[in-house]
Amino acid sequence: MGDKEGPNVRYRHARMKVQTAVLMSRGGEAHPTDLVDISATGALLRRPSGWRGEPGQTWVLDMVFGHDLHINVEARVVRTSARQIGMEYSLIPEDKQAPLWELLGGYADTLEAWSDD
Repeated sequence: MGDKEGPNVRYRHARMKVQTAVLMSRGGEAHPTDLVDISATGALLRRPSGWRGEPGQTWVLDMVFGHDLHINVEARVVRTSARQIGMEYSLIPEDKQAPLWELLGGYADTLEAWSDD
């Protein structure tokens, strides 16, 4: 584990940096934003101005990759900051699972060390 050892080190699914547009919607509310990174379990988004969501809420994320890959998922807000929103998938439609895993490639089943330090 090298320099990543310590009491606060945990492991999470590896995150793939991808820049793409995302439309997050909930009920009649919708916010365009950008994807910061994506993993097999969730996504990190740039926090849109005017967004007033909070942890625990479920949002639909519509993500467009290139000209031919459109992935929509339901995701729950797990953390927020002034600049970002961390989301965990709560539902990946069956027809979007294979395209998501193909997009993630080796990231889909790789773990990485991280800590809150």
